[in-house]
Amino acid sequence: MQPYFGLRGTLLNRAIIWLVVCPAFVCYGYNQGVTGGLLTLESFAKQFPQMNTLTTEGAEQHYNSTIQGTVVALYTVGGIFGSLSCIYLGDLLGRRRVIFFASAISIIGAILMATSFDLAQFIVARLVLGVGTGGYVATVPVWQAEISQAKKRGAHVVTDGIFIGAGITISLWLDFGFYFVKGNSVSWRFPLALQIVLSLIVMAFIVVFPESPRWLVKKGRLDEAREILAALADQPSDAEEITMALRDIERSLALSGSGSWKDMLKMGEQRLFHRTVLAATGQSFQQLCGINLTTIYATIIFEQYLKLNATQSRILAASMCLTQPLGGFLAFFTIDRLGRRVLMLWSAALMSACMAILAGTSSVTDNTGTLVAAVVFLFIFQFIFTVGYSGLTFLYATEVAPLQLRAAISAVSTAAVWIFNFLLAEVTPVGFNTISYRYYIIFAVINAAIVPVVYFFFPETNGRTLEEIDEIFLRSRSVLDPPRLARTLPKMHLAEDADIEEPEDGDAKAKL
Repeated sequence: MQPYFGLRGTLLNRAIIWLVVCPAFVCYGYNQGVTGGLLTLESFAKQFPQMNTLTTEGAEQHYNSTIQGTVVALYTVGGIFGSLSCIYLGDLLGRRRVIFFASAISIIGAILMATSFDLAQFIVARLVLGVGTGGYVATVPVWQAEISQAKKRGAHVVTDGIFIGAGITISLWLDFGFYFVKGNSVSWRFPLALQIVLSLIVMAFIVVFPESPRWLVKKGRLDEAREILAALADQPSDAEEITMALRDIERSLALSGSGSWKDMLKMGEQRLFHRTVLAATGQSFQQLCGINLTTIYATIIFEQYLKLNATQSRILAASMCLTQPLGGFLAFFTIDRLGRRVLMLWSAALMSACMAILAGTSSVTDNTGTLVAAVVFLFIFQFIFTVGYSGLTFLYATEVAPLQLRAAISAVSTAAVWIFNFLLAEVTPVGFNTISYRYYIIFAVINAAIVPVVYFFFPETNGRTLEEIDEIFLRSRSVLDPPRLARTLPKMHLAEDADIEEPEDGDAKAKL
């Protein structure tokens, strides 16, 4: 049987996206949304009374909201550790094995969570599920970016945002359907168990698709890397294009240093610390913009703070998340045309405006017009977020990282997502409980601050090979240089550039 089911080129890339990336990120999005819709179920509140905020009030409600926020957020604590484990495991085991084992761990967590009968088991399950999810979320975008061609890399990786939105939407509609199953724990156990199917699909197909050719080059397995590059580009393995791509990867690897995770803390010629900070900062924006307060707690926002009934709240929460796949499709068709920076800048500015309007409209509770406006801008916020910050930041973190440290930097930057995910999941119930509509103002300010940060410090990576992006940082001398160089540096094959600059005495080390 031919490798990869006989698929090559575009068909192979599409199969990878639909059979591995899709179920992985649908599962990630599903986990983001499924628990929030279950928190207001009577059967769930009865099983875990410590998290009940429906029938309590005053000091007891405040205490329970704190417990609720902590238990929900423990999933993200596991995600932090799962992501950070990839600093070491990502290059030791390779991209495919990490994805396989991380998916297996997430299955164990899902089984434990769906079979919970007391809070202690539920807490442990949340942690285990987070570890597994953190591992594959940190690794899938790296694998995906390393097997994609430069001209299609943006569109391929930004599909992650479409799938995340689809997962959130599925979880909330499923929660809505099971809301009508009264007095039975199946109303929350089945939704928590369904994700197992998605992780099994990932495990089944990741073993038959190609390993990252860049990781193979790093391990000295050049012949395998050549064959995979040829299959991905649908070219003969001895084609000049494949040879030049291999030489570019080898040159980039030679300039990357030892590959120790400690190199992330050093600047050096490749500005590794600078690149680590950029990757982590971009990923932090994904959570600091405020998406979690409108996703995890969507049902609660509509029901408890906008005073809609339970059925209306669930319908609106599920419908709102339908805008995320739509935003992802817009990003898919524009990211390789407009570039990363344009989407990030405009999305942050518009999200800031949405949060400001939400603060104003939510401050009035007895006016139908302001209620409708609040609902509309919650929908708009979800749509805009997916365009500029859902899949895009995962892509950007892998692009600015050098090959030798790509797994480690992606692990750290993904851990930043989980850290701020934890922070928001922890403080949001308390924030709404204490300062009400003013909580939105915090995120209006943060989103406004993101705009100048992206403009002055984030270089455009659109259309460049991962090795060309290395060259941008090699030629930079300050944190302000990369955006300028990304605009002015011509596109090139770095191996050809090195040949031109190579001394006549045959010194193998090209001048920079």
